[in-house]
Amino acid sequence: MSDSDLVKLYSGRILALAADIPHLGRLPAPQGTSRKRSPLCGSTVTVDLVVQDGRVAEFAQDVKACALGQASAAVLGAVVIGRNRAELEAARDALRAMLKDAGPVPAAPFNGYEVLIPAREYKNRHASVLLALDATCEAFALAEAT
Repeated sequence: MSDSDLVKLYSGRILALAADIPHLGRLPAPQGTSRKRSPLCGSTVTVDLVVQDGRVAEFAQDVKACALGQASAAVLGAVVIGRNRAELEAARDALRAMLKDAGPVPAAPFNGYEVLIPAREYKNRHASVLLALDATCEAFALAEAT
């Protein structure tokens, strides 16, 4: 990766998001917890959540990821409270399609993921970008199963 590629990929907006991730930490009594790891880079995201009336009522995330994974977690953290499982799964699937198939940006309120469009060109970063949503969807499913 050249220096100009790195500058393009790690824009000021991405770095600003990475520095201000909402809902950092862990919940004391989650209904669902999921830890996801990117095998390529070793990034991890652990999500705890509580579901009430089919929607995320409480959310926390422990993010140990590259700037792209952190930015992705920040976008999610800003909009996750109040979302239902279908909305989260649709956002995850749309983000995956945006990265892997040059699909459109996920629909609002998840349209903040547009900042990660430059990551399309770096397949080795896709898993890190998807960690937060993957973990959230799994934690939601686990919470509903209990």
